[in-house]
Amino acid sequence: MRSEQWFKPATINTVALMLLFAPGLKAQQKKDFSYEEAFKGKPTNVTRPLPIIAEWTDGEHYIEIRSEGGKNQAYQVDARTGAATIYTAPVGGPTVAVQDNDIVYKGADGASIRLTNDAAEEKNPTLSPDGKYVAYTKNNDLYSVEIATKKETRYTTDGSDVIYNGWASWVYYEEILGRPTKYRAFWWSPDSRKIAYMHFNDSKVPVFPIYSEKGQHGYLENTRYPKAGDPNPAVKLGVVPVTGGPTTWADFNENDDQYFGMPFWTDDSQQLRIQWMNRGQDNLKIYSINPETGGKREIYDEKQKTWIDWFDAIPYLKNKKGFLLLSDKSGWAHIYWHNEDGSLKKQLTSGNWTVKEILEVDEKNEVVYFTARKEASTRFDLYKVSMKSGAITRLTPGAYNNIIKLAPGGKYFITTYSNLQTPSKMALMDNNGKVIRELGDSKGENFNNYNLAATTLKTYKTRDGLVLPLTITMPVHMEEGKKYPVLISIYGGPNSGTVYDTWKFSGVQQWWAQEGVIQVAIDNRSSGQLGKMGMNYIHRRLGIHEIEDYMDAATWLRSQPWVDTARVCITGGSFGGYMTCMALTYGADVFNYGMANFAVTDWQLYDSHYTERYMDTPAENPEGYKETAVMTYADKYKGLMRITHGTMDDNVHMQNVIQLVDKLENLNKHFEFMLYPGERHGWGPPKNIHSNSESYRFIYNNLLNKPFPASFTK
Repeated sequence: MRSEQWFKPATINTVALMLLFAPGLKAQQKKDFSYEEAFKGKPTNVTRPLPIIAEWTDGEHYIEIRSEGGKNQAYQVDARTGAATIYTAPVGGPTVAVQDNDIVYKGADGASIRLTNDAAEEKNPTLSPDGKYVAYTKNNDLYSVEIATKKETRYTTDGSDVIYNGWASWVYYEEILGRPTKYRAFWWSPDSRKIAYMHFNDSKVPVFPIYSEKGQHGYLENTRYPKAGDPNPAVKLGVVPVTGGPTTWADFNENDDQYFGMPFWTDDSQQLRIQWMNRGQDNLKIYSINPETGGKREIYDEKQKTWIDWFDAIPYLKNKKGFLLLSDKSGWAHIYWHNEDGSLKKQLTSGNWTVKEILEVDEKNEVVYFTARKEASTRFDLYKVSMKSGAITRLTPGAYNNIIKLAPGGKYFITTYSNLQTPSKMALMDNNGKVIRELGDSKGENFNNYNLAATTLKTYKTRDGLVLPLTITMPVHMEEGKKYPVLISIYGGPNSGTVYDTWKFSGVQQWWAQEGVIQVAIDNRSSGQLGKMGMNYIHRRLGIHEIEDYMDAATWLRSQPWVDTARVCITGGSFGGYMTCMALTYGADVFNYGMANFAVTDWQLYDSHYTERYMDTPAENPEGYKETAVMTYADKYKGLMRITHGTMDDNVHMQNVIQLVDKLENLNKHFEFMLYPGERHGWGPPKNIHSNSESYRFIYNNLLNKPFPASFTK
């Protein structure tokens, strides 16, 4: 099915069109943003904060944080009546944290207890479900401490600089378990009687040296980092009793070339479910592990021609009624209900649209609540589907993008909703889609007193006929017949789109609109707008379809009467940095300028799991790696690119841009290059102040052809 048959761009109303093509309307009655308002946070009251909703405490009450006398106070609010009472318990319940390398427990009464006291640093302290123990890692071994007695139990003894117990190897942290885990690779059973954990052996993983310039002699930080095609860490999955004793290992061969995903305990703690994937990442299986014996039983097997992504969650139903999976094997992510033995019971959703997340399963009423990009691919709504009939009901009304906080049980939900023309609002609703009450509106009292740039949603067509979205923010003081520079901000990675019909407001965006810059965001075919069907295009050619889509969008922009074709700039970081480098080389006939930050330049230089998912190994796909490397097209470079990188980037190594710089120098090409000593993958103060300032200088010098204002250098 052609994409234009399902893509439904949001309606651009008459007022928005007037603002887009006649943005000077009544501008003399309004004011522009000052430098202090745009960049220094001086209040404008154009917008105001929405209520801070921390969490639902149960199906009927939520926690709201209110500012009173300069301090924050938590209130428990009754969803039905709105009655609020002071909430004295710690938000989120009892907590544990590391202070001065030791673990400190804070109970429901607010009292703090120091549980450990030694020189070694405890990491990732995690409360057991019954609140009696805290598990953690120390020196790459796994431990727990009993809160009541402060008795410490050590579960492993082989931790070293290459052996990690309950602490993730780098590639698992970055690509499989995820950054939010903070390297934690252990999981309590629901009954608090067992701990599952992963054991990593990095001894065969190549070391990548990262240089620090600090001190008289500098030093090397050696990281076990598997690049595409390299040996990966050997991994075992084990279960240990909370009281201590030998580990029961799951029945896998740790030396096989394989990956393990996030494990999930069943509610009764009787089984541990683990995701397994082959090195090629085109076959995913789920095994049920007996924690007493380590025996495994396969309950799910999925194969795809390109690749498969890990399941973020596997909701299990009570009374052995099976489990739910969110699979994109059809080309679109949908909900499948499986029996306990893994056989398919029923597909609950279908069609050329994408389910984002399963939020709640109401087993009593046999209803599943989920978010999806169904009405339009550029926004999310909340739905419920009947497990009996398959009937789907949309619960969020209007043409808005929604951010949902669903109450346990699904009786109520709080939505923060907006679109490109409507500042964010917050409402409490019930599971029939009825508004219980409006909770907040971010539209400030001075909203109508400023010249606000209008952002609209448009579409462009690719060279092979796909229709994809982009947003355009036009200058606020456009003059008829004048041509304006274009600044395109992108990321571009698979399933990581940035084009949504949602409210976006920042002083910096408003400043560039005042200065006369057309600001654009573009999604390519792999961004998620076309589901997995769109992502499959990029298999073994990561970057080629994407940059060609951006070129097609930029070509459409260049055909517009208000665009200065000599001043089209693109910018992004990480994958967006890679896209920028490709734009100024592969796409040099379309893009004049670029700002590339911490960019990949050759996929052979990036990590195994991410790269091989899309590209296979360099040995399997040598032509694909050559085709997608920036250096392959360096001779086409003819515009001006600003390249930045942190010298201690442990994700996208500085090696990437050094190889590009070497190639450009050998070709006698002119470019700008800025290093940020000691910085990782991105940077904060004070380096980001300098980096932002230099980016602004680049825009003034090359897009606006104006002197760099003195206010930026004060």
